[in-house]
Amino acid sequence: MNLSVRRPLPGLLLAALLAGCSTTPLPPPAPVQVRVLALNDYHGNLKALPNALRQPDPANPGRTVAVPTGGVDQLATLLAQQREGQKHHVFVAAGDLVGATPLLSSAFHDEPTIEALNLLGLEASALGNHELDRGPAEAQRRQNGGCHPTDGCKGPAPFAGARFQYLSANTVVTATGKTFFPPYFIKKFGEVSVGFIGIALKGTPSVVVPAGVAGLAFSDEADAVNRVVPELRAQGVEALVVLMHEGGIPTGGINDCDVSPALVEMVKRMDKAVDVVISGHTHRAYNCVIDGRVVTSAQSYGTLLTRIDLQIDPRSRDVVKAEAQNLVVKADLPRDPKLTAFLAEYERRVGPVAGRQVTVLGAPFTTRIDDNGESELGKLIADAQLAASRGAGAQIALMNQGGVRAPLGGADKLAISYADVFSVQPFANQLVTMTITGAQLKRVLERQGFEARRSTLFASRGFSYRWDLKRPAGDRVVPESLMLDGRAITPEQKVRVTVNSFVADGGDNFNELRNGTDRVAGLVDVEALEQYLAANPGLKPDPAPRAMQVK
Repeated sequence: MNLSVRRPLPGLLLAALLAGCSTTPLPPPAPVQVRVLALNDYHGNLKALPNALRQPDPANPGRTVAVPTGGVDQLATLLAQQREGQKHHVFVAAGDLVGATPLLSSAFHDEPTIEALNLLGLEASALGNHELDRGPAEAQRRQNGGCHPTDGCKGPAPFAGARFQYLSANTVVTATGKTFFPPYFIKKFGEVSVGFIGIALKGTPSVVVPAGVAGLAFSDEADAVNRVVPELRAQGVEALVVLMHEGGIPTGGINDCDVSPALVEMVKRMDKAVDVVISGHTHRAYNCVIDGRVVTSAQSYGTLLTRIDLQIDPRSRDVVKAEAQNLVVKADLPRDPKLTAFLAEYERRVGPVAGRQVTVLGAPFTTRIDDNGESELGKLIADAQLAASRGAGAQIALMNQGGVRAPLGGADKLAISYADVFSVQPFANQLVTMTITGAQLKRVLERQGFEARRSTLFASRGFSYRWDLKRPAGDRVVPESLMLDGRAITPEQKVRVTVNSFVADGGDNFNELRNGTDRVAGLVDVEALEQYLAANPGLKPDPAPRAMQVK
């Protein structure tokens, strides 16, 4: 029953009768306009990334061109522009605000990113898997504040924590049965309220080291939304927005929609009361209407900002119209002076470490995945890890695709600093060398996403194999093709393989590696890469394939 509609009627009828007039319905009240601004997968990219966004090339149909985008001080300007003239607005996010961050943030345990988002006026965010890279206690410290337990406070002021609220309706502390962060956040806009439900990735345990999720359990995304919706509606909240750290794989431009079926089915399973889904995790951009609700994603790294305009009926308190657009954070936007000064102070503090030159490359290394599922930089990292773990008996090194976070060098930048190296591998995972059999190695390789070229393992020099999409799933790797230094690897043969600690513990679903024996821990991955680059100046990409698709 909508009491806000029923209460005024008796007075209106009495006034009409006393005036001797027929009752004429009053015009409906104007809808309340609410502007929702959102981003996702920021990963602490406070400074601009010149090549992070690609758009269709007007001069070459079917091809794309890099579009320069701005940093956090230009994002601040775009936010101010989008808030101007809007009585009701809110800024929210869909997770992975920190973790896998450049040195400017990571050197200070991602406190600069949290502080910058405070300055931007962020109010709520879903919990992303990368928020747990350093474990539950560190995630709570970022929320609540306090100096780092080991390194103390290194910033210009003691760390006060996030002024925005992390949310996760599907992440439970197993010891208490309570959610790790609150399940939702409600904001009132005049006569109406909007509820924001936070949802983490159900598969977080498969993409975070075990210590990062110790004591936590993750439930199905749509089921968690459906559990929370009745609680919000019981409080009179009918306008509902889901902030979800899970998303789809699209084709098309930043405001197109042709996403993977899994996301479509997930949205369809959500309670019909949900009006908008702001998603993330896949680092892709799309702007959809799925099952009658707006579904968006703003790519990653602060290159885009999503604007969603809601019209909410003050009588039903529900959304009657929603329209979205992904906006580019353009490099030519004016810089917000407060954020520029904020960046300058942290750059001053990290400068001596960040600016130290490591090497000069012979050519840049890209992260582009070719038809064989390989990348120039992925192979280089594998070579570096093999070199760093030879003392532990390593014969092969395998590097996971998701751990390669930025290209190395550019056409006009071949001198490589420590900050450049750190941007490539910001996780600080330790190298682990183990013994597995040839049969186990094949099972590991079969876990790669051959069809979509996702979850690829990049191989070190000297190891090669062939894979064939015409073979059945689970047997795509041609058995007799596994070669090490020109000799076939037999199923029973023992080999020493190096991976990072994330993959060694079954990360990215490479669970077979948990069975590896005679483990030896080595350098941190970024140290291995730095040492290899320093010892081998003038490096150029190796054109020879190591994983070869059978055509």
